[in-house]
Amino acid sequence: MANVTFLTFNPFQENTYIVYDETGEGVIFDPGCSNEQEKNELLHTLDKLKVKPVRLINTHCHIDHILGNKFVADHFNLPLEIHKGELGMLEKGAIVAARYGIPYTEPSPVVSTFLEEGDEIIFGNSVLKTILTPGHSPASLSFYCEKDHFLIAGDVLFRESIGRTDLPGCDHKLLMESIREKLFRLPENTVVWPGHGEFTTIGYEKKHNPFVGMN
Repeated sequence: MANVTFLTFNPFQENTYIVYDETGEGVIFDPGCSNEQEKNELLHTLDKLKVKPVRLINTHCHIDHILGNKFVADHFNLPLEIHKGELGMLEKGAIVAARYGIPYTEPSPVVSTFLEEGDEIIFGNSVLKTILTPGHSPASLSFYCEKDHFLIAGDVLFRESIGRTDLPGCDHKLLMESIREKLFRLPENTVVWPGHGEFTTIGYEKKHNPFVGMN
């Protein structure tokens, strides 16, 4: 069975996810750790859970989701995996960090693996399906575990909210299509783990999300 643990990091209160199963293998999604204390917290949590990270993935490449990329990549000798459509955003990390006054002394490593819709993320005995969900960013990815009924959603869908579309590279129409035509077709009991804030479910958002308007 796949399990989900998250830590909230950096001034943007970004959720960094550790997804792992009974084998001890796991995936780190969106490491936002921005200082030594947060890096140590991530390592301590992995040690406590007895998890060995075998994949490093960004759902998308906004600055709050990539601050710990190099640290995780170097510490665990992992390649960074993203969608190719997020590469431009990743390469602008230092510029964006400076704009917000955030130290970015460890830029992300060069990407060696690009993910596409439909790719299977395999670790231990578990599989996540890659879903392309653009809108909040040019090529944001979500990751669905059919067996254990959960979704790592990045900043696409939140509890009673949706991702911002007023940033460069955003597209409100695309975001609505991603939510309505892809995420809302998942089973209603699917637990949604977002990039910020608390978890929710597909069923709850279909009924209560005021920004999507399905009712």
